[in-house]
Amino acid sequence: MAMKIRLARGGSKKRPHYSIVATDSRMPRDGRFLEKLGTYNPLLPKDSEDRVKMDIERIQEWIAKGAQPTDRVARMLEAAGVSEKKTRSNPKKGEPGKAAKERAEKRAAREAAPAEESAE
Repeated sequence: MAMKIRLARGGSKKRPHYSIVATDSRMPRDGRFLEKLGTYNPLLPKDSEDRVKMDIERIQEWIAKGAQPTDRVARMLEAAGVSEKKTRSNPKKGEPGKAAKERAEKRAAREAAPAEESAE
């Protein structure tokens, strides 16, 4: 059985509230879970103590049993100092999109055209 530590969404429309849960990876996102390990409220300010609450000992026990945290939960654990920070490689993150590249090329062509005329 593949175990995951992940977020289960609660709350109403446009007012999300998440529970950090240990569950079988085959269960739906908001479906059955084995144990609730904490909460996450993204509407609170980032420096608030109540934004992320976790039962660190239980999470470490689940990880010892082989549960894999999802990316978002892993980042929360890194911020709490429970796990070491992993290096992430996303080489295209800082690269502009297709439309932005086209706009930059057009702008460069417009700026180059008056410079060529004045040089003559």
